[in-house]
Amino acid sequence: MRLLLAAALLLSAASYFVYLPLPSGVCEPWKLMLLDALFRSVIQASDVAHSLGLCHHVHLLNRVVSWVEDTEARSCPAVHVSDSTLGGVPARVFRAKGGAELKRGIIYFHGGGWALCSGRMRSYDLLCRKMSEDLDAVVMSVDYRLAPEAVFPDQYHDALAAARDFLSAEVLKRHGIDPERVCVSGDSAGGNLAAAVAQELGSDDSLTTRFKAQALIYPVLQALDFHTSSYQQNQAVPILYRPIMARFWLQYLGADSSLVPLLLANNHSSLDQPAIGADTRSKLNWTSLLPGERRKHYRPLVRDTGSPGLLGELPALMDVRAAPLLAEQRVLGRAPKAYVMTCEFDVLRDDGLMYVKRLQDAGVPVTSDHYEDGFHGCMVFAYRPMVSSVGRRSMNNYIRWLDQNL
Repeated sequence: MRLLLAAALLLSAASYFVYLPLPSGVCEPWKLMLLDALFRSVIQASDVAHSLGLCHHVHLLNRVVSWVEDTEARSCPAVHVSDSTLGGVPARVFRAKGGAELKRGIIYFHGGGWALCSGRMRSYDLLCRKMSEDLDAVVMSVDYRLAPEAVFPDQYHDALAAARDFLSAEVLKRHGIDPERVCVSGDSAGGNLAAAVAQELGSDDSLTTRFKAQALIYPVLQALDFHTSSYQQNQAVPILYRPIMARFWLQYLGADSSLVPLLLANNHSSLDQPAIGADTRSKLNWTSLLPGERRKHYRPLVRDTGSPGLLGELPALMDVRAAPLLAEQRVLGRAPKAYVMTCEFDVLRDDGLMYVKRLQDAGVPVTSDHYEDGFHGCMVFAYRPMVSSVGRRSMNNYIRWLDQNL
């Protein structure tokens, strides 16, 4: 009887920890709850270790991720896999066997808030293998440096160095890549890097080879407004909560996490910030850039007074290399055609949708691929053990777009 009571209590406690009220439209909510419970457990454990001085919380998170996910560079009958470097940055190379002599080329930047994950992770390894095989392509997954050891602009510089080398005649020839069929891509923080690289290299007249396309998967593109309609709607939806995104930004910029409440209150973008002019505000004005069905009933939060010195401490908040949504129209107009994936239940949804509108206004052909039942990070959950239906659909549609546009 006592064992039954203890089991019941444990089950009740586990259910309480796992259960989370989710929007009715989210795909397979119980799977997302289980994923979230796992992530929250690891994050809480890492925060405890950090507070006890045992290790930095990011280091523990990455150790757990590496232990669970990291894989060796193993070739298979369809794809040759090897570890190499691009511009001095580690990269895993996937080259389809057989097929055309000249292949499509894709450089890929993984997500993880500029602090976590790796191209060696099983989920990214499987994604790049599938891309390589299905597209008869060479895919290079870049392992840029991570926070806290590396802070902006280190990750950007790694991504740019790798991309420049990827486009070089020597690398294209060595790997048999068609210079007319090259793409830059990435998800989440990697989508941020891909967008920033596409802007920089799109405006570089010295290049003889240019990207034909950019493919951005739920990209993070700005940090001046943490009260867009999607931040408000999805602030408590896993797996990317609003405070976690603010913490990722501060880690990326090398700032103290104690500033999180100021960012969440939009104190850094108040009207008394002289560095933020009307032109800058117009580039992230979601009330005009988003359609009504995305704005819904939400209202913007623009404070008259905030923390005037905050932008002085964090000037990168205004740097287009960190926040590609703030780029000038002429820069956007020189970027390659784009694919932008967004998910309804994602705090970053509006970042991507605003970027779609700004690219379109600059004359860039854009495909906006929106998932009404999607959540942040869903595409990497396309394989066992945690297969998500929307993960499978989004991955297949992403690869289909590449097939049709590259």
